[in-house]
Amino acid sequence: MKISRILTLLTFITAISFSADAKGKKSMPWDNGKLTVSEEGRYIKHENGTPFFWLGETGWLLPQRMDRDEVGYYLDACKNGGYNVVQIQTLNSVPSLNCYGQYSMTDGFNFKNIDKKGVYGYWDHMDYIVKTAERNGIYIAMVPIWGTPVDAGHMNAKEADAYGRFLAERYKDSPNIIWLVGGDIRGDKKTDVWEALARSIRAIDKNHIMTFHPRGRTTSATWFNESVWLDFNMFQSGHRRYGQRKGDGDYPIKENTEEDNWRFVEASQSEGTLKPVIDGEPIYEDIPQGLHDVNETRWMDYDVRRYAYWSVFAGSFGHTYGHNSIMQFHSYGKRGSFGPGKPWWEALNDPGFSQMQYMKDLMLALPYFERVPDQSVIAGQNGERYDRAVATRGNDYLMVYNYTGRPMQIDLEKISGAKKNVWWFSPKTGKLEYVGQYDSKVTNFQHDSGYISGNDQILIAVDASKDYVKTDWTSLPSTKR
Repeated sequence: MKISRILTLLTFITAISFSADAKGKKSMPWDNGKLTVSEEGRYIKHENGTPFFWLGETGWLLPQRMDRDEVGYYLDACKNGGYNVVQIQTLNSVPSLNCYGQYSMTDGFNFKNIDKKGVYGYWDHMDYIVKTAERNGIYIAMVPIWGTPVDAGHMNAKEADAYGRFLAERYKDSPNIIWLVGGDIRGDKKTDVWEALARSIRAIDKNHIMTFHPRGRTTSATWFNESVWLDFNMFQSGHRRYGQRKGDGDYPIKENTEEDNWRFVEASQSEGTLKPVIDGEPIYEDIPQGLHDVNETRWMDYDVRRYAYWSVFAGSFGHTYGHNSIMQFHSYGKRGSFGPGKPWWEALNDPGFSQMQYMKDLMLALPYFERVPDQSVIAGQNGERYDRAVATRGNDYLMVYNYTGRPMQIDLEKISGAKKNVWWFSPKTGKLEYVGQYDSKVTNFQHDSGYISGNDQILIAVDASKDYVKTDWTSLPSTKR
């Protein structure tokens, strides 16, 4: 009798597990088809037309520093935080060494015999990372090799061609790969190497989108916008505050605009063919302003939010978050760069990490592909620097991000409808607060919490005949899997 009951229970559990697996499989992002550029050239979508809002997490040293258990723990936290992309350095040096004492290569860039029977090698661990991310519905945005070793001459164009072919053959059938050629380097340095790497991957792998990860305060559009292998542009707005030049000789932006990452969106989309763009490396939470002086003021969660919404409302198709401790997987007893203040697993509880999900919820709650940046929504005088409000709109809705809570005039005539329903949305908490219905005219708005930096709010106005957002909602539907 007991055996019969146990068998029945096991059958029931198996059925539930199978059902859960089937449901999980159906809900995977790539079940909507591979990623591609949308028709208007601003966004990324799946082949079946489903919008893809990139919410990235920066896990640069994941392949080198994390073991299998840690990989699972971290990627599970990313899934629970609403992230759908993790950016990693596949090689951070030549060769690279992982936590199992395995090297990325033993015979230069000849990978013919790289997989050894009975050995859990470097690329076996990379495969595990990719597969674990796949089970969590997460794309791995893979930087094949960081720019520093390439700049130092540790990979030439011929070797890049061989390496690209190896990577493409290994991962072309994985559904969750995005290619980030480059790695914190200008595109006019070792250009032949980057071109060879990109073209060799693309010749074999037709399934995955590709971009170039550039040096701080630069955009891939400057060098590669018209390249056939570049599907979207990426810029690195960097880690410096206004006026923090640090004596750079190579400084390709206007003085005292260091924090204006919205400028890179505009610059990227003015370079010939319109392509989607994203800030792939903005300021990191809990990193010193300017990076190199650990005694400097640290960037906080409200700074991270400002960079995210400034960029997305200016026209980016998504955003990547980063944290000083997480990106290098700092732990007790290990020396870290840029003065990490806590181990990576504690940093997962820092506020900025969890607040990014609210942005994805917001952007996917309203008609997606018609959205454009439109600063004319802001009537009268806009502010400068932290007081600058940034506006975006569709045909029948608009949104304005206000970092300081300063009073602003909004032209409700910029979208359809004689009446507009209006809400405040908190990027900090995800709270949605219905304000009321307004006539279609220029109207003054200020959140009642007052005027102070870091008191960021988003004004949402929607044609009252539309029901994208319900007036009785106190939050938006979650986009977590």
